Amino acid sequence: MENYYQPEVECASKEQIREWQDERLAKQVKHVYDNVPYYRAKMEEKDIVPEDIKSVDDLHKLPFLTKEDLREAYPYGLLAVPLSDCVRIQSTSGTTGRRVVAFYTQHDLDLWDDCCARAIMAAGGTKEDVVHVCYGYGLFTGGPGLNGGSHKVGSLTLPMSSGNTDRQIQFMCDLGSTILCCTPSYAAYLAETICERGLRDKIKLKAGIFGAEAWSEEMRRDVEDKLGIRAYDIYGLTEISGPGVSFECSAQGGMHINEDHFIAEIIDPATGEVLPDGEKGELVFTSITKEAFPLLRYRTRDICVLNREKCSCGRTHVRMSKPMGRSDDMLIVKGVNVFPSQIETVLLNKGYPANYQIIVSREKNSDKLEVQVEMTPEMFSDSIREIEVRERELIEALKSMLGIYAVVKLVAPKTIARSEGKAKRVIDNRNLY
Repeated sequence: MENYYQPEVECASKEQIREWQDERLAKQVKHVYDNVPYYRAKMEEKDIVPEDIKSVDDLHKLPFLTKEDLREAYPYGLLAVPLSDCVRIQSTSGTTGRRVVAFYTQHDLDLWDDCCARAIMAAGGTKEDVVHVCYGYGLFTGGPGLNGGSHKVGSLTLPMSSGNTDRQIQFMCDLGSTILCCTPSYAAYLAETICERGLRDKIKLKAGIFGAEAWSEEMRRDVEDKLGIRAYDIYGLTEISGPGVSFECSAQGGMHINEDHFIAEIIDPATGEVLPDGEKGELVFTSITKEAFPLLRYRTRDICVLNREKCSCGRTHVRMSKPMGRSDDMLIVKGVNVFPSQIETVLLNKGYPANYQIIVSREKNSDKLEVQVEMTPEMFSDSIREIEVRERELIEALKSMLGIYAVVKLVAPKTIARSEGKAKRVIDNRNLY
């Protein structure tokens, strides 16, 4: 029996969904035009006024927003309501130390919680369940999003946050957790640890809701087998709200986008041209119900495909595939956005040349980030002890910038291969896509 949180919305006719989108889009464009000078200027550059946008058919007329716009408008330039109307800020890392900051009114939080509640119930969640949330809390959207969704469902919520694996497993066993919410790599680590300790029969998990990083179907099956659960994908990004923008259902055949709140497009990343459903391209989102931080035509840089075929779960909202790659150079490591430019900023500020290489690998289902950095000839003449001190300083500086640990290896001058074209800064050995 399929679970729905808001069946009248999740199973609405396509005509009803389109009616909601047309009405809400027109209203949102007017809201943004009147209250966000930054975006109004972008519309004026294209000679667009709100009256030009009457329906989804007109969406292509609007200008795109990108991460560069968020950086340029930081911190308040895209805020669409008085700051006094906002009740929360969430954030993720930015490309040059300027973080992506998203604002929420209470209404925004209520709608976000609804989206996450839909995801939990699609995974079989009810008010009888114990939802074990070990996404990070704080500025990261993972923990607060699933926490709020669990409350809306009426489940008993364990706000565990990330880390402290011994405590996670103890609570899982003692309190009978039934739905696990975390990154897929941490789920894999928990599964491995539970099996190694012979605790497989002590846990009561039935489902997992895993997101914030890429994971393969092979990884899904491995976690499902080890924990005896069904593993569901969830997608979101801080700029749009957080997890719950889309989620998997019992069919596990793509993630249903909450189309009453978000309009999805697929574009050619090179030309910006809108592509037909079924073609692979860059995912673009427009928020049509957010009050405080409503982004119009935001380029996610995620490559995927949209599917409008009928789904066996009964939901009528369009499905998106797992992201198949990126149209930019961003990496997602342990659920954290990492840009080479962030690493380069740290190195240059510390007096190192811009000759470096980033190597990402996955060992025992956990991401490892290594940064190899060329020393100057003067640095290379230092003692081994002094070089180790330099490595430790860089590790701390990178952790401050990125929010995660990176292994740093200082190497001799001229040892990192040069390129006559674009330098190959990143080697990703995880085979995620």
